[in-house]
Amino acid sequence: MLPLSPRRRLLSARVRRLLTAACLSTAGVLAIASASAAPSTPVLRANDAIGLPTLGDAARADLSPVLERRLGEEIMNDIRRDRDYLDDDPILEFLNNFGMNLVLTAPGTRGETNADFFFFAVRDPMINAFALPGGFIAVHSQLLIVAQNESELASVLSHEIGHVSQRHIARMLGQQKQDALLPLAALILAALVGKAGGGADAAMGVMMGGQGLAIQRQLNFSRDAEREADRVGFQTMRAAGYDTSGMVAFFKRLQGTTRLYGEAPAWLSSHPLTGERIADIQSRIREAPKPGRIRPDSIDFHLVRARARVLQDESQSGRDEARTAFEAQMAEQNTQHQTAGMYGMAFLSLKQGDLKAAQTWLDKAKGSMQPRPGVLSAERPGSDGSAMFTGLDIEIKMAPGQPPAMLAEAVREAEQAHQKFPLSRALARQYAETMIAAGKLDQAAQFLRDQVREYREEPKLYNQLAKTYAAQGKIALQHMALAESYVLTGATPAAVDQLNMARKAKDVSFYDQAVIDARERELQAKQKEEKQEKKDRGEGFAIGASVNGGKGEKLEAGSRLKIESSSGGMPGDMGFPTRKEPMRLGDPLWFQKQ
Repeated sequence: MLPLSPRRRLLSARVRRLLTAACLSTAGVLAIASASAAPSTPVLRANDAIGLPTLGDAARADLSPVLERRLGEEIMNDIRRDRDYLDDDPILEFLNNFGMNLVLTAPGTRGETNADFFFFAVRDPMINAFALPGGFIAVHSQLLIVAQNESELASVLSHEIGHVSQRHIARMLGQQKQDALLPLAALILAALVGKAGGGADAAMGVMMGGQGLAIQRQLNFSRDAEREADRVGFQTMRAAGYDTSGMVAFFKRLQGTTRLYGEAPAWLSSHPLTGERIADIQSRIREAPKPGRIRPDSIDFHLVRARARVLQDESQSGRDEARTAFEAQMAEQNTQHQTAGMYGMAFLSLKQGDLKAAQTWLDKAKGSMQPRPGVLSAERPGSDGSAMFTGLDIEIKMAPGQPPAMLAEAVREAEQAHQKFPLSRALARQYAETMIAAGKLDQAAQFLRDQVREYREEPKLYNQLAKTYAAQGKIALQHMALAESYVLTGATPAAVDQLNMARKAKDVSFYDQAVIDARERELQAKQKEEKQEKKDRGEGFAIGASVNGGKGEKLEAGSRLKIESSSGGMPGDMGFPTRKEPMRLGDPLWFQKQ
């Protein structure tokens, strides 16, 4: 995890409270209590090719994998509603493809819980990243911008993947129960000292000593958890083919940033000192066998950085700074940097409403990636950036103020792009949007029905389907589709309201009424079950945490967080999975008519 400077722009108050209570923030403290000063010794599995540790079932008693995932989903529902959640399809797609490459190429990375990972970005000017329970990993927009290559980004994501696979949140909960007794025991001992005539000062010293011991054990555990995540992250990125020196380079850049604010003494910090972490990784690089082939940077990485720069600060001063940065990039000798600068100028021009300039810059960016006569270049399949170029081209053609001919061209281009990149979720949704905008509603509805059969956990698809039904005048189906979108985002009461509106729609059929009733009963049972579980648990788990960045400030322990759980198993893969399952009454696809 990365230290945090005092200059931090927060998400909404509720989201930050949840993060303070539960997430393993790259900038924050893991306020983890331990029966000993360090995490339990990991067990190596014999069939693990790279020796990633697993912790067995020690943490399951306090936070089962199902509850851990449910906790992460509850926090994610709040984050998705926050204005600083970067809901940008190209960025989300890149991060998930990039992150899942790390997860899938390193055996054992999912951990003993077989965690489902989802990677996303938040708008924040600090160099930071954090992991939530259950496999949700966030990257701050500033971190995307300052990472100079994919190896540096891989080092951060691998570190956060290590926190998830080692279940540091669950281990924190298990040990916190024991440490919570230390201040109480100190208080009782202090009373006995006072009663025995030791004096007020002696009693106060005993009480403060107990509190200090609890905090110091938390700090010790946090530092050891950070070291563990560093080592697991090193193994993960090495197995995925990334240059492990990127971890050292990123730590050195981070060290340069923290010098502005200074580092706390080692015994007061929740993180190992940056210099210590650098030395540890350098030692591991020397001892590890030399890698065969280092994975080269893709142009998509640099294009995503350009999008993040534009989206991070949409004020006039922010746009001026972005323009200056893109102009500097175009003056460099590196072709990928030049192309990313042109792409950034195109995206920035689109945001400013200058469509002609946007198209001109995009054409230049695409042209810069074409082979040049007399220049020898190696072919790198999948790294020409054509998917992202096409996506921005479609955005420009669909922008307000374009003539109808441009919209028709956007539909054709989106269809071709979907055929060329059938696994791209961003382009698939963009294709649906072009058909809706062009009035091809029957075609759009059929396409979206096929999509939700394949990708059943994408709320955006249901929203698009609801939009299509609304344009067709199919009000009942519109509300039924919206209900499924709300279910996926954790808004079960709103989903029930949508079903009630569907039931009252003039075009509702007898079949629709039957399936609405079945779905409503299912959701009401889910609500009742969740309320009962919450009642059984009281107010939830007490989770201590802080976002002080390891500077030695007071730790805020004992924050409350409500956790709800359904009786189902682990939720589906958040990495854009493909699902092919039979339909049944009460299934999320019941409302779709053939």
